[in-house]
Amino acid sequence: MSTGRCELCRREGVELTRHHLIPRSTHGRRRIRRRFDRQQRQNAVLWLCRPCHKQLHALIPEMELALRYHTREALLSHPELSRFIAWIRKRPPGHLPRAFTSRRGR
Repeated sequence: MSTGRCELCRREGVELTRHHLIPRSTHGRRRIRRRFDRQQRQNAVLWLCRPCHKQLHALIPEMELALRYHTREALLSHPELSRFIAWIRKRPPGHLPRAFTSRRGR
């Protein structure tokens, strides 16, 4: 892990984790292979702080991440995730909240 700036919440001095925009668990699926080439599947990553990364996976299923939320802009457009990002931006770098699941039924 490295320290730097989260690509979602933009907080500085946080420990960063690598988030694959197209989750690795979906790489073998025919639908994903047709839509994205090998280079896209392997190299599309964002560097995120742990709270943003955990919240992202708590809110959005992996297949939906691959098909609808495979860019930074698309992730920022997710209403519940954008609400969380607005909240976490105001917290200090060491703050580690619990991940909250969606309020809507799945």
